[in-house]
Amino acid sequence: MSNVDLLGRRKFIAGLGVAAGAAMVAPAMAVSEKADGVKWDKEVEVVIIGSGFAGLAAAIEATKLGAKDVHIFEKMSYFGGNSAINGGLFAAPGTPMQKKENVDDSVERMVNDQLASGRGIADEALLRHVASHAVEALQMTLDAGSEYHPYLQQLGGHSVARTYQTTVSCGAGITQPLYKECKRVGVNTHNRSKFEGFLVGKKGEVVGVKMRTNYHFDEDQPGKVLNIRATKGVIMATGGFAQNVDLRMAQDPTLTAEVGCTNAPGATGEGMFEMFRLGAIPVHLAHIQSGPWASPDEGGFGYVSNYSIYNFPHSMAVNRLTGKRFMNEIADRKTRADAELSCRNEKGEALPPILITSYKDSKKHPNTKKVIKYNVGWKFDTIEELAKHFDVPLKPLKAQIEEYNSYVKSGEDKQFGKNMTKAKDKYIEAPFTVVRLWPKVHYCQGGVQVNVKAEVKDSFTGKSIPGLYAAGEVCGGIHGVSRLGSCSIPECMVMGMTAARSIMKA
Repeated sequence: MSNVDLLGRRKFIAGLGVAAGAAMVAPAMAVSEKADGVKWDKEVEVVIIGSGFAGLAAAIEATKLGAKDVHIFEKMSYFGGNSAINGGLFAAPGTPMQKKENVDDSVERMVNDQLASGRGIADEALLRHVASHAVEALQMTLDAGSEYHPYLQQLGGHSVARTYQTTVSCGAGITQPLYKECKRVGVNTHNRSKFEGFLVGKKGEVVGVKMRTNYHFDEDQPGKVLNIRATKGVIMATGGFAQNVDLRMAQDPTLTAEVGCTNAPGATGEGMFEMFRLGAIPVHLAHIQSGPWASPDEGGFGYVSNYSIYNFPHSMAVNRLTGKRFMNEIADRKTRADAELSCRNEKGEALPPILITSYKDSKKHPNTKKVIKYNVGWKFDTIEELAKHFDVPLKPLKAQIEEYNSYVKSGEDKQFGKNMTKAKDKYIEAPFTVVRLWPKVHYCQGGVQVNVKAEVKDSFTGKSIPGLYAAGEVCGGIHGVSRLGSCSIPECMVMGMTAARSIMKA
């Protein structure tokens, strides 16, 4: 193992420190109760558990539809959840920017791209519902004050460019404006409030929740538990479970605490567990997605992820052992993550591949300066310097660059069939910027089963559980085996809005 690998591994493990430590602590299980004889501490109209994209969108929509007493409960000290630190990438078909850039797109095309990535087990009805309302959700963010880069990106697995990205290149560019909008329209927000279980009526309907106040994550400081009645219903928007190491290892034993994770520490899955207790149908829990754009040289999502996502269409990923390409740089996430994990040295040890980009093209993304400044990316004036630094065989690497540049010129990738539209006139030439790639656990495709009304399905009756709705990553089965990048924000927001519409009609 070379010095750069040792250095990278040390940085990688150090970066995991806090998140991995927190994740090793199993979350306390909540217990649902019958509501008979319960003394209610508070009565509200709509209860929303979780303050990410789905919860915030649900609150705004419910208020717009006439709800007067909407409450968001967030277990962490800060609002926004895992959404605040995601990549801020939003896919939608038929947007104004697509029309401006002459991109031919449609709901049907977006759905077909996702079905291909889902490998035959995605939920077509839900994908179509989300794609059909994605522009509405995008408009909600714009109305709230979100700002996006003035260009579209084409992410892996998408057949056209349809992805917006916030100017701050993270989800906070959406969650913060949505949170401010919630406060403006009178939504009540409560942080350090941990969900402790449902309160259920005589017919199995959800009539309220138990919430622990003054909760401090990962500390033994139990506050008072309040019984809160929800007159219209409860919307669960509690996110995924990527930080629950025990649960993810139960699905995939290779996803140990030593495997990186891009999620916030609170992504531990208690809300999902409690819905299972109530009878919700678990679906696709074993499909846990790793992000192929992550770096072993930094903790969490970091700076490299968005840098890579932007640059993949006009960059070349190289196996350092061979000096050759080993994948289609904009294939779907699972295809690329699996390809990266196969990059190993003669002893079978991990040998993170490199992504090579021309500096003149990479510098158009704001994260380029940051990856270089924080030593998680490198700039080289010559191919010889690059090859020496990463111990890549020079002759095959030169030949590969020449071959790849011929594909840029012809518009046809004869090696891996990459769509070269976004690579037009963007040749791999000096000076170069380079980052190392290695997947990190990013997204849980599994969760509770919902329908297009965001109602949670009951495994005992086959019908919906009355009074209970769910939206966002806590739901499962929507994307199938592999979720396309930039499709989680529209899903979370559309399903949050849908849950609000359903709850206000009930």
